[in-house]
Amino acid sequence: MNKALHQLGEYTLLMGKTFTVPTRWSMFFRQLIREIYKLGVDSIWIVVIISVFIGTVIALQISLNITSPLIPKFTIGYTTREIILLEFSSSIMCLILAGKVGSNIASEIGTMRVTEQIDAIEIMGANSANFLILPKIVGLMLFIPVLVFFSMVTGIMGGIGASHFGDGMTPSSFEFGLQYYFNPFYITYSVIKSIVYAFLISSISSYFGYNVKGGSLEVGKASTNSVVMSSIMILMADVLLTHIMLM
Repeated sequence: MNKALHQLGEYTLLMGKTFTVPTRWSMFFRQLIREIYKLGVDSIWIVVIISVFIGTVIALQISLNITSPLIPKFTIGYTTREIILLEFSSSIMCLILAGKVGSNIASEIGTMRVTEQIDAIEIMGANSANFLILPKIVGLMLFIPVLVFFSMVTGIMGGIGASHFGDGMTPSSFEFGLQYYFNPFYITYSVIKSIVYAFLISSISSYFGYNVKGGSLEVGKASTNSVVMSSIMILMADVLLTHIMLM
């Protein structure tokens, strides 16, 4: 318990140090563009690949499990759409990104800590937390809605593809289910959740990397801890945000 409170205090102090006005805006924007490309654009391929296959599997699984003649076939498309929009493209996708992006952030900053690069930045009189962490947090939060959009579109496309060769459903009934009682707020809901998750992933991973003590072995432990803690906080935030926004 004491360790958890100590880490919470360190995390809060680090975020207070991070969210300050950048000394040089031109350098901040250059770093921001670099982080958007590294953390966001480089993640598009894994988002697209996973979303296509998961959307296909969801549609096939629902089709195989709906055997009652009383349940209309368009339910397959409707249920696939709801699962992808409400949970997969935001929560599950960010859990996957916590492994890719979170470990990248923690290992990068952790390596800079053990090689004393962060100490060198501090000696020059710069705010190392603001310089290193703020562009990562802002960059991921800005680009995460794009990743969510790609996930939604490609996931639904995977479901449509499954309707062409899956038993028990037809493309026309699947597409009707996709349009049935569509609630546009669900897209907004998923985007808001993903922005919160992006902050949790980037800030928690930065905290573990920034506070590494020791050598390269500790950098690996920090990377693992960042992924685990980010995943736990995403799940907790998912429950809280669902209760606040949908209940």
